[in-house]
Amino acid sequence: MLIRIRNITKHYRVGVEEIRALDGVDIDIAPNEYVAIMGSSGSGKSTLMNILGCLDRPTSGTYELDGKRVSSMTSAQLAAVRNERIGFVFQSFELLARATAIKNVELPLLYSPDGWWSRRRRAIESLERVGLGPRMHHRPNQLSGGQRQRVAIARALVNQPKILLADEPTGNLDSRTSDEILALFESLHAEGQTIVIVTHEPDVARHAKRVIRMRDGKVQSDLSTEDDIAQSADRPAVRPATFAGVSSSGLDGEPKPVGGEK
Repeated sequence: MLIRIRNITKHYRVGVEEIRALDGVDIDIAPNEYVAIMGSSGSGKSTLMNILGCLDRPTSGTYELDGKRVSSMTSAQLAAVRNERIGFVFQSFELLARATAIKNVELPLLYSPDGWWSRRRRAIESLERVGLGPRMHHRPNQLSGGQRQRVAIARALVNQPKILLADEPTGNLDSRTSDEILALFESLHAEGQTIVIVTHEPDVARHAKRVIRMRDGKVQSDLSTEDDIAQSADRPAVRPATFAGVSSSGLDGEPKPVGGEK
């Protein structure tokens, strides 16, 4: 099993209130799965994303990545995992504005112990993989939104990570460009890449093969996409949870290194 988490919790205190962002989550993800994590604001999906990406530590529980216990790693070991085993794709691209596409893609290799000598070749290969070879010397302001997201995906893939984690990867894109990015994810999955997408959009989640729905810090359902679609017609709308009269939209996963809920 590539990812195995057991009884993961993440609790915060806001004043006198205890916020249970995650409250006993168990999830297994096998190699080459394509999984969407869904939920309303305050459901815990961004908190779960941060823990899966080794950007945050759980309050309790165990997380194993490729057979190694992440929850007991040192800060240096976690940094190595983030650089070499996990690729991140963000809603806002997070590209260096003054750097060309190839320089942006090379960035993770600067911190890789065996990537410095071959970083230019590997960055070119990664850009060509996402169809941006001809744009490698363009800066972000010379690229469309879809092209910028492709650069971000190329950067995420350059270290050949075990997992590609995408946080609302189509949130800043129009529908046509979103379809192009989702088609790229499907192509990467067909090549064997494990992909986990956090999204609040059902149309995006339906491109995955499995949908995990979060609610109130727990796994509400974990179904194949076909079964999730079949159940969605009968699923009642869920309002965001509130705590002491305050909406939880700003509390889920606080702090939120991967990005906020939508």
